[in-house]
Amino acid sequence: MQRGSIPVKLAAVVCFFVASRDVLVAEVVRFEIAHREPFAEGASFGDVGAYERYIGRVEYAIDPAAPQNRAIIDRDLAPLDEAGRLRFSADIFILAPKDLSKCRGAALYDVNNRGNKLALQFFNDAPGGNNAQSAGNGYLLRAGWVVVWSGWSGELLPGDARLRLAAPRARGHDGQPITGPVRYEISVDAATTRTSVNRENHGAYRPTEEGVSNAALSWRLRSRDARNPIPREQFRLHVTEAASSDLLPQIDLELPAGLQPGYLYELVYEAQDPLVHGVCFAAVRDLIAALKFGEGEGNPLLVDDRPAVARMHAFGVSQSGRFLREFLYSGFNQDERGRQVFDGMIPHVAGCGLGSFNHRFAQPTAFNTQHELHDWPCDRFPFAYESQHDPLSGRTEGVLDRAVAAGVVPKIMHTQSAAEYWSRGGSLVHTDPAGTRDATLPEDVRIYAFGGTQHVPAEFPPDAAGGQNRTNPADYRPLLRALLAALDAWVKDGIAPPESVYPKIASGGLVSWEQPNTGFPVLPGVRYPEIIHQPFLLDFGAAWPEQGIAEFQPPHVTKPYRVLVPRSDADGNDVECIAPPEVAVPAATFTGWNLRHREIGAENELVGLNGSFFPFPVTRAAGNYVGDPRLSLEERYPDWEERRKQLNTVCERMVKQGHLLAEDIQRILDRDKDRYRAMTDARQ
Repeated sequence: MQRGSIPVKLAAVVCFFVASRDVLVAEVVRFEIAHREPFAEGASFGDVGAYERYIGRVEYAIDPAAPQNRAIIDRDLAPLDEAGRLRFSADIFILAPKDLSKCRGAALYDVNNRGNKLALQFFNDAPGGNNAQSAGNGYLLRAGWVVVWSGWSGELLPGDARLRLAAPRARGHDGQPITGPVRYEISVDAATTRTSVNRENHGAYRPTEEGVSNAALSWRLRSRDARNPIPREQFRLHVTEAASSDLLPQIDLELPAGLQPGYLYELVYEAQDPLVHGVCFAAVRDLIAALKFGEGEGNPLLVDDRPAVARMHAFGVSQSGRFLREFLYSGFNQDERGRQVFDGMIPHVAGCGLGSFNHRFAQPTAFNTQHELHDWPCDRFPFAYESQHDPLSGRTEGVLDRAVAAGVVPKIMHTQSAAEYWSRGGSLVHTDPAGTRDATLPEDVRIYAFGGTQHVPAEFPPDAAGGQNRTNPADYRPLLRALLAALDAWVKDGIAPPESVYPKIASGGLVSWEQPNTGFPVLPGVRYPEIIHQPFLLDFGAAWPEQGIAEFQPPHVTKPYRVLVPRSDADGNDVECIAPPEVAVPAATFTGWNLRHREIGAENELVGLNGSFFPFPVTRAAGNYVGDPRLSLEERYPDWEERRKQLNTVCERMVKQGHLLAEDIQRILDRDKDRYRAMTDARQ
């Protein structure tokens, strides 16, 4: 077969049912590339040239008895082939130079978020869209990166080019279905009578007959409120059968009396046929190992039978960043042969979380916030990369313990916005669980806190998006570009990256979130938060800690962990963080919190993962009229040229610090000029 041609399914060559382990020389059995086509209409990117898109599937076979797979919950209850191996498959999508010899020798694995590709949006400023057709500013491609995506979530339903994992299902040793309690929380922003129990485009676990008849539904306004039961005869469950056996069914909840905005509706029922979802970690591990070491039938990233990439880095946003943290925590950075898989990682806006990825009846899309899904098993100990003692559970461990023991620790850049401190327990990544001391970072870990930013930057001009305030448009993406380049240099050449930048207890930069501790100013018409997201120790029963089996739902909620936030300066902007240029030279107060508006219910709870944007008064007279204590724009910047000089000075300093690329300076100045003029024109 010519290298780069589309492989044919040769069952006689690579048999699905092989008796000898020697035949399956890799945990990736084969790549099936169905489409190979030009990217961005064949555009050329600097010296690297044109790129191509590879679209297809990957077939896996893993040894359930291998020590590296023992963390997979219910692996012993999954069907095995004749060789005693557990088989599954996933979608794959690769962007690579047409001439592979011109790539930089490194690949970026973008852990898709709910099936969606994000790397081009975050590093190339490309528009959203799951078909990866736009190159944006072309940064990753001009730099010669190979970009890889693959399916890892078994909850997803097909459509919109979402990447899926076809995970196996667990069955009892007697062949009978496995059953157990499952729970879904439903919240809507507008009144309706029918909605999916597990978000749009997601399946849910099939209820048993008893599960349908005895399903329990309750409502409460806030997570800390008592649950109010809704009689069984007042709601209905609609189960839409899946088109394929590897899909979960679509389940809708119908409540003729109406689902009210902001209320938390909790559905609990007996379900059957759990996915062995922990194979998601093995799927990513073995794909990256195959590409890195040149294995797997039909491997598309070979040059003269040698792997085109030697360094493997991972990037994950939010859910996907939590995936990377649990990937490390569960010991999956070592493949079945004992080799290190990822060399570098950027878990981005993951906060302190892990996820609901690897337990019986796993729900990988679930995530914790202050208002919704507050008592789901995502933000849970261990939080920090160092090994720590948890005074609530009595356990002692860290995210990196297994990687350290195996000698496979990657270089890590943990990046987070200000919103993670308010809505995702972000401080617990770099304090002890009691919030009394700063953690000691391992040698191979950096933490960078992006001050004055929200989970994902808002568009400009920003709207309220269900909150009481306009959302935060401060853009940290230029910082990510610089850090990715530094990460690869760290791995390739041993060049130390910028030192960690995050607020600390010892220096007074990390403080209790209540007023007046943060020093946030009193602003006219602005309500300061009266609540914050605090992870709790959750009790699902005796089988949960070791076996990943919830004996009851909902869990017993015990004690909270203490979270802290960055202190504010006189303008209300975060201190001891890396501030994007527009926050360092501010025309507004940029926060990591926003409050729910009464129109979407649960007024004054934190709204999602959003921040707020409070522009400075244009003139001193305007500020005095409303009682705004902050300096006006006219007092800070007599004209645009003065603001441009200050911005340029900050940008040049950030380039020297390694926080910004020189190529981004003009982009930032051009964008800020348009935004600043819009702000001053709109508020004259």
